[in-house]
Amino acid sequence: MRILCYILALFVTAIAVAEERTVAIREITVIGHRPMKEMGMQQTKLDSVALKENVSLSMADVLTFNSSIFVKNYGRATLSTVAFRGTSPSHTQVSWNGMKINNPMLGMTDFSMIPSYFIDDASLLHGTSSVSETGGGLGGAVKLMTRPAENRGFGLQYIQGIGSFKTFDEFLRLTYGDDHWQVSTRAVYSSSPNDYKYRNHDKKENIYDEDMNIIGQYYPVERNRSGSFKDLHILQEVYYNTLKGDRFGLNAWYINSNRELAMLTVDHGDDTDFDNRQRENTFRGVLSWDHLRSNWKVAARAGYIYTWMAYDYKRDLGNGTMAHMTRSRSKINTIYGQLDGEYYIGKKWLFTANLSLHQHFVESRDKNIVLQQGGNGIVGYRKARPELSGSVSAKWRPIDRFGVSVVLREEMFGKEWTPIIPALFIDGVLSKRGNIVAKASVSRNFRFPTLNDLYFLPGGNPDLKKESGWTYDAGVSFAVGQDGLYSLSGSANWFESFVKDWIIWLPTTKGFFSPDNIKDVHAYGVELKGNMVVNFAKEWQLGLDGTFSWTPSINRGEKRTPADQSVGKQLPYVPEYSAAVTGRLSWRRWSFLYKWNYYSERFTMSSNDISLSGKLPKYFMSNISLEKILEFHWAELSLKGTINNLFNEEYVSVLSRPMPGINFEIFIGIRPKW
Repeated sequence: MRILCYILALFVTAIAVAEERTVAIREITVIGHRPMKEMGMQQTKLDSVALKENVSLSMADVLTFNSSIFVKNYGRATLSTVAFRGTSPSHTQVSWNGMKINNPMLGMTDFSMIPSYFIDDASLLHGTSSVSETGGGLGGAVKLMTRPAENRGFGLQYIQGIGSFKTFDEFLRLTYGDDHWQVSTRAVYSSSPNDYKYRNHDKKENIYDEDMNIIGQYYPVERNRSGSFKDLHILQEVYYNTLKGDRFGLNAWYINSNRELAMLTVDHGDDTDFDNRQRENTFRGVLSWDHLRSNWKVAARAGYIYTWMAYDYKRDLGNGTMAHMTRSRSKINTIYGQLDGEYYIGKKWLFTANLSLHQHFVESRDKNIVLQQGGNGIVGYRKARPELSGSVSAKWRPIDRFGVSVVLREEMFGKEWTPIIPALFIDGVLSKRGNIVAKASVSRNFRFPTLNDLYFLPGGNPDLKKESGWTYDAGVSFAVGQDGLYSLSGSANWFESFVKDWIIWLPTTKGFFSPDNIKDVHAYGVELKGNMVVNFAKEWQLGLDGTFSWTPSINRGEKRTPADQSVGKQLPYVPEYSAAVTGRLSWRRWSFLYKWNYYSERFTMSSNDISLSGKLPKYFMSNISLEKILEFHWAELSLKGTINNLFNEEYVSVLSRPMPGINFEIFIGIRPKW
């Protein structure tokens, strides 16, 4: 504590010195035209401020406070998935530098395993807009990209974070750049016992009088048990620009994760009697080539993904001996290749073509059961599946105020082809005064079952049909402002989606779960976005970003039995309402940030039965941070303090998965000036 106080005292002293050296730089207004590639698309672009807010943020945290999509969080530093527009996490396609990173076994992506500091450009493609990039995104798609640092000479940045629950976050970036080369190495290491306190609303303790009569009850305060984690991420990037229209790139990302799976709020045992652990080693690599000319472009990518995942569950037999109950092992090898082309004819036509291949080799087994069977049995599966996707598009803008785009896509999974996947986009400027733009689109889409859906033992169903759906979008946006004073922009979008043969896992009479095509789902709603920036005094700036979504997602299928109560009900774990607001107040090199988000109640059962734990209550979340940047001739220093869950909200995102109350973080960063 003395050391920390000493460091703070040094920073306070340095602030007084550095304040005199602060030089205000006049802002620059950049005006651009609507890109033809984005014609008619409904998308959300995340700015660099949100992505680089602090080293401890994952992409799950960023999306929670900066988008209208639902982030389903199983706890701090545990599985976090996202769902667009009332669909499931497997209906969201995720790519990194063009390569899909959805797990081919599960079909989803864990966003808690993606550090936001490793992402330089992130876009959310809503509904039909995902067809422009890939198929299978019945809800939408998330595009994650890295970019050259654009530095000259050597650069270094180091950030040390210290937080509640003995949490340590460290970030290091080394860069080198000249006219041709851009080299960057990033590393993030996070660790914590993660033993935060929470009030357990799933348990009650009795209060007794002297005669042992119950005179009251209360919910006990407990600690998160067996939830520690250690995550290491390393990202190596190398770019070479010939300055003649060609750029070559290498992106290599390594992950080493060791996480305990925390005990549930309904667990009554001692944490020393269990060991519930998940480990992962993942490598992702992409080689790229971009060839750019004045009116055409060709690009090629090749990549490889290797993932080793282990899940171990051990339990004390009662005599102090820990016995393996489960020893699940999974290996995934994916080979990736992609070709892209763009060709402009004047300013009115743009033609594009895309072809990509992901070849998966997957092995999944439980070593514990194999050993019990003398090493001869196989519980799991070993499968290979190619995923081929190709598209062509034509975009036409006959006049500056109107454009239309047509996309045709077709995909193959294994040996099965989809029908043609069409998408139509239209946009038009209703008024140049206010930059009022209207957009509309319609598309068809398909999603194939995952490998676990088909082959998992026990329970996989090889007779599953692919899901299919139609999606309709319409919206309007505006942007106004006055140079140096304010800017205001916003959008309102309506969407409607019909999905047939929705896949869901259900219990069987044989004692295990199995997937089936049982639902027709109707999802619809409204998405609102707004942004405001005001320069209301000398060197003072206020920024506000907000999103709101209304997302009914209703099961319209047939009843499976007379007792089936799910028809006509909201899908489980889909909030009907969600909202987020971010406010930024800055003065010179000071910055104050306030983040707020809201999710309405979520049902845990398809029947929407609210008895027992059938409904999770709505909750609000507030985070604040204060940052000061200090400029010296030899380095740039930063000091930042963060308070998460400011009002100590007691909530859960998933049934029986406790979330932390109010907690704190301090970050100290340095960037030397060579």
